[in-house]
Amino acid sequence: MPVTKLIKDNYILAVDDIPDNLLLVQLALEQEGHQVVLAHNGETALKQVKQAPPSLILLDVMMPGMDGYEVTRRIRQDKNIPFIPILLVTARAESSLVEGLDAGADEFVRKPFQIDELQARVRSMLRLKETIDQRENFVSCLTHDLRTPLVAANRMLDLITQQAFGEVTCEQEEAIANIVSSNQNMLKMLNTLLETHHYELGQKSLSFIPVDMQQLISEVVTELEPLAIDKNIELQHNLEHDVAEIQGDRLELRRVITNLIGNAIKFTDTGSVKVSLSQNETEILIQVVDSGIGISPQEQKTIFQRYHQGNHRRSGKGLGLYLCQQIINAHHGEIKVRSRIDEGTTFTFSIPKP
Repeated sequence: MPVTKLIKDNYILAVDDIPDNLLLVQLALEQEGHQVVLAHNGETALKQVKQAPPSLILLDVMMPGMDGYEVTRRIRQDKNIPFIPILLVTARAESSLVEGLDAGADEFVRKPFQIDELQARVRSMLRLKETIDQRENFVSCLTHDLRTPLVAANRMLDLITQQAFGEVTCEQEEAIANIVSSNQNMLKMLNTLLETHHYELGQKSLSFIPVDMQQLISEVVTELEPLAIDKNIELQHNLEHDVAEIQGDRLELRRVITNLIGNAIKFTDTGSVKVSLSQNETEILIQVVDSGIGISPQEQKTIFQRYHQGNHRRSGKGLGLYLCQQIINAHHGEIKVRSRIDEGTTFTFSIPKP
């Protein structure tokens, strides 16, 4: 049985295989002024969520075919679906609260329930949705608003160093250069935060085109080689010939390679950084190996988590590797780390062949 036609964007999706239960939920919520859309099984509910995400899902646990736990898991695993509060509903005492919450549900209510209790839980879940939406909008607005004055300040500082407003002493020029460098670091951090935010919201649009990884890696190595020379370490690259092109977003893959090589140089004081490109029957493999300070086993477990910061004084704000993982995931690939303290680190990521 198909879902009812939507009248407006904001609505609550109620999912249950028993029509009488759906009618009861619909009447209770419409009394509060909510628009309610009905689905009679998990498959129909998932299609509706992907077509037009609701503000809240009331989801029966025990349904034939796909139960409420599985529907919840699939919604939470789909990165293209924005956050939607899920309220699990069941009449069975043996239904597992733990299993429901582990699957990704936000609340759990048992039948038979009082109408006012259901209405109150729905109001609570909608407040949660509003709070999270406001937070996400705040992050996006904040990053945009902070970038504008930083860019403007750098342009003004550039004019000053060009002596557009009068002669600049060596001391002043050095101070201005330090300010510009700090502003550039801030802009880089804001751009990374904004990109991460877009991936998390499923709002990042990728342009998949044929990408020559050998050429791309060579470009990045050439660009970062001066950093290695400044530290008196060797930046090497060993790129297999005739490696198949991949289908990917060239700019985003460049971001990953730049981040990994840049980090390797940053955390290596002696020795070398080696970049390799190879392939097997199904994947293209890119590896960055350094002889640097290494990463502890404990940190390796959390290194790709958002806002993870290492214990070393050179550690960044914990977004770079998290963003790398989001980019590789979007390309249906995988990124891994292997390291030993004082013996160096190896980052490897793979992209499927087309």
